[in-house]
Amino acid sequence: MARLPTRLVLRSLTLTSLMSSKTFMKPALALLHRLSTSESTLLNPDRNILLNKLLRWTVYDHFCAGVNRDEVSRTVAAVKEIGYQGVILGYAREIVLDPTEQIAHDAAGSVTYSDKCYELVDEWKKGNLETLSMVGSGDFLGVKLTGAGPIAVDAMRARQPMPEVLINAMDDICRAAEAQGSRLWLDAEQQVLQHGLDNWAINMMRRHNLAKTPLVYNTIQGYLKGSKANLDRHLVLSAQEGWTLGIKLVRGAYIEHETRALIHDTKDDTDRSYDMIADTLLCRKMPNDHRGLAFPNAALFLATHHAGSAAKAIATHQSRLLAGQPTVLLECGQIQGMADELSCELVQNYERALKDSSAADISVPKAFKCMPWGSVAECMQYLHRRAIENKGAVERTQHMAKALRQELRRRLFS
Repeated sequence: MARLPTRLVLRSLTLTSLMSSKTFMKPALALLHRLSTSESTLLNPDRNILLNKLLRWTVYDHFCAGVNRDEVSRTVAAVKEIGYQGVILGYAREIVLDPTEQIAHDAAGSVTYSDKCYELVDEWKKGNLETLSMVGSGDFLGVKLTGAGPIAVDAMRARQPMPEVLINAMDDICRAAEAQGSRLWLDAEQQVLQHGLDNWAINMMRRHNLAKTPLVYNTIQGYLKGSKANLDRHLVLSAQEGWTLGIKLVRGAYIEHETRALIHDTKDDTDRSYDMIADTLLCRKMPNDHRGLAFPNAALFLATHHAGSAAKAIATHQSRLLAGQPTVLLECGQIQGMADELSCELVQNYERALKDSSAADISVPKAFKCMPWGSVAECMQYLHRRAIENKGAVERTQHMAKALRQELRRRLFS
């Protein structure tokens, strides 16, 4: 972690130490939840200047890219100057609509949407295109489809085909990403929405993932008991239909709000599920009942803060390349402000491998940092989710704090 600025090490150590404290986390979570849901002007960070400055000084600047293009550009440049090979940038704004404006019913009982709902889709598209313009070739745009508002949410929940207005918006976003050499991934949702989202993601990959390297990635959550079956479905359709599969693998994003029976019973079960899914892709294993199909072109983005999972996947990937066995494109990433000890190790390994071989032959995955941008108020929901994530990973948080203390001690006494 010698490559990190000292101010970043100090801030990381302070926040990580606090987040590993149950005494601190309980009121902090309550406060973040209140800030993310309150309609009070006093508790709106975009209207309360003192609250805005406090949040920016403590958590916003640590996890988020900025409130405007200039700030985001500086943050992205700083991340890449540290040595990361790329970034994943997402627009944090979440659509808020008065329920009375959402839908109406005609005489036959069919649902119709107000003009405001269609305007929200257009605003969402413009926000994503603006976000895309802030990243470069090889970077990712993080797309949250529920951000398009009730037209998207209602159709996704009902597992209906993607509405035409949303298809047109996503086609424009995909074409813009392809033109600048960037890629995009679709953020996961709760299971009540995820099944519909998976159908949409597969259709988008059918339309846009025609080259060897995927343009669109779907997210699979390893903590779900159905995650392996979901991956198998993606693999079979990709192999049968001839499009390239892009998978972002995460442990899980909605453990506080998901139906518990859908989630693996223990952390060890989740770890095994996550590693098995990664191994399935890296070793190019088709499902048992479709072994006759040739494995499709595919790529895996390993989104993890778990050093053990990263080490296993990278070791498998490298051993197959060294043995001349086929595998898939592998890249890794962590959230901005978290797991810096793992991120820096990945960067160091990549730079070391780059010195020893040509860029075309390098077998070590590129390392990315993921972050949102938007106003402080718009990022509150994101920051609340990050706090919940740390609440459920105290052991990892303590490991991060230990690594940061060691790095700070090294700087003080070297």
